[in-house]
Amino acid sequence: MRREVGAAGCSIWLYDAAEARRAWAAGRDGFSAADAARLRSARGRPPGDPFVRPLRAGKRTVGLFVASLGRAPAPAERELLDDVAGVLSPIVLQTQRARELEQTVAAGSREIEEQRAFFERIVDALPVGLYVIDRDFRIRAWNSKRETGLQGVARTKVLGQTIFDVLHRQPARVLRDEFEQLFTSGHIQQFQTESSASGEPRIYRLTKIPMRDDGGGISHAITIGEDITEWKQAEARFAQAEKLAAIGTLAAGVMHEINNPLATIAAAAEALETRVREGRLSGDALVIELDAVLGLIAHEVNRCSGIVGGVLDFSRPKPALRQAVLVNDIIERTLFLLSHHARFKNITVDTALAADVPPVLGNDEQLIQVVMALLLNAMDALSDKGTIHLRTGRAPDGDVTVEVEDHGEGIPRAVLPRIFEPFFTTKPVGRGTGLGLSVCYSIVSDHGGRLEVNSTMGRGSVFRMVLPAAAEARP
Repeated sequence: MRREVGAAGCSIWLYDAAEARRAWAAGRDGFSAADAARLRSARGRPPGDPFVRPLRAGKRTVGLFVASLGRAPAPAERELLDDVAGVLSPIVLQTQRARELEQTVAAGSREIEEQRAFFERIVDALPVGLYVIDRDFRIRAWNSKRETGLQGVARTKVLGQTIFDVLHRQPARVLRDEFEQLFTSGHIQQFQTESSASGEPRIYRLTKIPMRDDGGGISHAITIGEDITEWKQAEARFAQAEKLAAIGTLAAGVMHEINNPLATIAAAAEALETRVREGRLSGDALVIELDAVLGLIAHEVNRCSGIVGGVLDFSRPKPALRQAVLVNDIIERTLFLLSHHARFKNITVDTALAADVPPVLGNDEQLIQVVMALLLNAMDALSDKGTIHLRTGRAPDGDVTVEVEDHGEGIPRAVLPRIFEPFFTTKPVGRGTGLGLSVCYSIVSDHGGRLEVNSTMGRGSVFRMVLPAAAEARP
């Protein structure tokens, strides 16, 4: 360019919108920021030295072109410099846009990295163990809770590995089947398991959650492990408290029921004593009458023992062992206990027990507690007078059902969603703790079943317990 304009001392500077100098030739020092600002404000093509040309893209000034020849440029030189400035305008604009795009991408990358780190801290702060696998069963996320504890494994050692190479408590085949079922069905899975790896028995709840991509397909599986030992222990204490509360409501009726055989025993003993004192018993007559009275006394004593034994057997805490039990037997045992309840004397229980109901795998004492709580609630709904319908049956899918129906006032729609919440009750003070239905819901859920309710104001309520039939009883 120096050759074209015929000036060996030609110096050229290029300023972009940020006033960053670009020196194309060194003949003298560049301009200061103040000089550049002054020259930028020049309009048109000012004569003299230096030659100044604002670089424009449309109405936007994108830079400044300055050429110093040491003299005023000739017309041909000015035309050449004008052409050069015209060529530089889109180049400077493109450079600026590239820089802006670079800055935008860099800012977006920083924001993405900050968000990734933020969400990673959130996941690491969760008080549960969490990991994520893809459809090839490879681990893509592993939070800090999974790294700690006796069974912890460092994140750097598991990322990219298959889940079968890391977890060995469960057979690989079973674990694979669970995840394949999740990927196929898209349904959340939940399991409860016990482990003594830490030296003491702990109870864990495992939840597997499908994660979907933008197209709705399942791309990953999230697994969350929670230690619910303390919660289960508290639940057991609540269940025992509810059981003892039920025993309290039975106590008055039991005492009344026991008074009847005790009165019979007392009368028989008094009659024998009178006859012996008066000398009216002798010979064969004594043997016959003693046999009859003693048989009556033995019968009534056994009756008392049965009443007290049934109540005590129900009230004592027991390990939640599960075995095949018949719900019809559960119903009969529950009705036997409630038959000694004073308030139950005015209630009619209409039973319809299906004969073909298969056994369920459960704990009989816990199921008795559920049925008793539902019957006591139904009794409260009837204000101690009326009929309760108690039915057992089998659902089309093979599940076993137990229904308790009353014709009371019903449950308001606003209250219905909360009836299984702990400590929620609509009963007057002293008539309920608000734990009964919550404990029942938990017991039924632990049995792999569900507790449902349908209620209509003014017509009553139906509580339905649905339990899976024992595996050997499935069709």
